[in-house]
Amino acid sequence: MFNNLTEKLDKVFRNIRGRGYLTEQNIKDALREIRMALLEADVNFKIVKNFIAEVEKRALGVEVMKSLSPGQQVIKVVYEQLVALMDTEGFEFKVYNNRLTKVMMVGLQGSGKTTACAKLALHYRKKGFSTMMVACDVYRPAAVDQLQILGKQIDIPVIAEDTKDVIKIADSALRAAQKDYRNLLIFDTAGRLHIDEMMMDEVARLKAFIKPDYIFFVADAMTGQDAVTVAREFYDKLAFDAVILTKMDGDARGGAALSIKAVTDKPVAFVGVGEKVSDLEPFYPDRMASRILGMGDVLSLIEKAEEASDAAEAEKLAKKMLKNQFTLNDFLKQLQSIKKMGSLESLIRMIPGLGRKLPADMKIDDNALKHVEAIIQSMTDKEREKPEILNGSRRLRIAKGCGRTVTEVNRLLRQFDDMKKMMKKFSTPQGMKDLERFMNKTQ
Repeated sequence: MFNNLTEKLDKVFRNIRGRGYLTEQNIKDALREIRMALLEADVNFKIVKNFIAEVEKRALGVEVMKSLSPGQQVIKVVYEQLVALMDTEGFEFKVYNNRLTKVMMVGLQGSGKTTACAKLALHYRKKGFSTMMVACDVYRPAAVDQLQILGKQIDIPVIAEDTKDVIKIADSALRAAQKDYRNLLIFDTAGRLHIDEMMMDEVARLKAFIKPDYIFFVADAMTGQDAVTVAREFYDKLAFDAVILTKMDGDARGGAALSIKAVTDKPVAFVGVGEKVSDLEPFYPDRMASRILGMGDVLSLIEKAEEASDAAEAEKLAKKMLKNQFTLNDFLKQLQSIKKMGSLESLIRMIPGLGRKLPADMKIDDNALKHVEAIIQSMTDKEREKPEILNGSRRLRIAKGCGRTVTEVNRLLRQFDDMKKMMKKFSTPQGMKDLERFMNKTQ
């Protein structure tokens, strides 16, 4: 997501960052490169034109030209314009404990609508709300089965009936939700490969019957400007409230995320960032702009860590690390927590300074974590607590037990030993100063 755009913008900013002064030509050259980067990211050309004009007006003004660090000021202007472009101000999705909130999901077939229903239901179930889903996509083969399977996986009930009458299904769902005191009822609706009158008429009738509190248009970010075009057509006929962009973890160039608000005047509310049902994130324009500019996204990283870890366990672990008592059992628990947070690549790109140093086309294999996990799980409890007892025969047994090589076992133990030495170093006052100095360099 945005990797190519981030790399291109970083090249532009490297040329102007740190200069004592910038000429008007320097800024215009930089803006020309930014324009090309945005167009290559499949951002709508009219939006790019307006974006560049606004940045140029501010960049050639007093706030940049008279600044002590004009390069940083240009970056600040670009950041603020990106935030404004994706602005979500005025929209808030609210679910209440004391009444039912009804949501309709609409969009074309293949956009990930059914999976988005399950992701949204799970996201709010984790927040303590009682959720339910409704299978109103009665035309696509196996759509009802797919929603029921997803519901079973996450233990959320699905209302489905053996009929093609979506009004009848919706009526049963509304009755069931009221009876069970549900907080959130999510309707999966029929899609087509393209917009047609039959589909739009059915969705309009369903909307009139259930009177939804929110309508979300689900768009596949991989389709780029096609997603924006379809969104505009859906909005003209259905007036949805916000957008859920799916498949943002793939090779999406980002154009849809940057264009959709300006074209429809409706914001992106959530983004799907992976294939797992838990891979849904609220959309924050400021955080997304930080990621695009390679500044990382510390707040999202902290939220993911808090969700994946237990506060008491984290405190206990911190004390062990300070006392240099960190074991392979502790390491295994941390690996399992990291796996819950998402892909390694997405996490690394959230770290300020580090994300922009990775090549845009670099792929980090998450299977590496599984291999490390398998090696540790092949050890006995005693070996995990005291890895120094691992002689040659024990290492051979561990390698055979997990299907890896002795070389990989040796590499893991060596890296673990290096990590413990680093922890011991950073636990001292001087070590903390060195760590702080290192983090400042990556900014």
